[in-house]
Amino acid sequence: MKSSSRIGAGVAGAVVGYVATFVLFSLLDLGNHADPITSGLVALFFYSPMGAIAGAVLASWLVTRSGNSGKDAGNGGVARNSLKSLGVVGLLCAAGIGIYIAYAYATATPWLNRNGNNPLLVFEVRFPAGITVPASAQGITIELQTDLNTMPGEVTPAAFYRDGDQPVIAGEVELAFRTSHRQLAVTIQGQPSRIYPIDLTSRAPHTPEFGTWRRLADGSEIRYRAKWPGKT
Repeated sequence: MKSSSRIGAGVAGAVVGYVATFVLFSLLDLGNHADPITSGLVALFFYSPMGAIAGAVLASWLVTRSGNSGKDAGNGGVARNSLKSLGVVGLLCAAGIGIYIAYAYATATPWLNRNGNNPLLVFEVRFPAGITVPASAQGITIELQTDLNTMPGEVTPAAFYRDGDQPVIAGEVELAFRTSHRQLAVTIQGQPSRIYPIDLTSRAPHTPEFGTWRRLADGSEIRYRAKWPGKT
């Protein structure tokens, strides 16, 4: 019998031994009844691997004996084939774990600040002269729109001011997710909604100062910065 066939049989024996040991452990209800989770982990990572080793050795012995070929017929041949089979099983397990980790990372929720509060997009919007802007939050709606979510924002009436004859409103909205596709919708009651592109990188690093004013076709302008928790 070819070496690859003997190794394949050992791999199959290891898999069968692993599964059979775990099933037997479960059917016989072994382990600590007061702590079934620990018992299950012990079965998965201690007893079942022992069953896999036994299965690989037994399968290698059977196929080596049936082949009855020179140097591979003795204990040395069985040991070599068993080790090779277990090595293949180990590589397959490592590959499976690697694939799982890559999949979990690719599909995980892309929180911007995974271990703390959400950063903020702090903004100011400057309107052309003659535009009527409420002096309070009433009648003004703010919404951050991304390819992952929408987030309502708030205006800060105490920070409203006039730049010459142009009214300026100010506010903030949470940046929850890591994405480079962001825009801010500012709607004043009785006026068309204004959509401002937000040109931040996906990780939106903290900046202490506002960026430059960015103008829309209607003459209104926005400037903004990302503010992270604990920073000013």
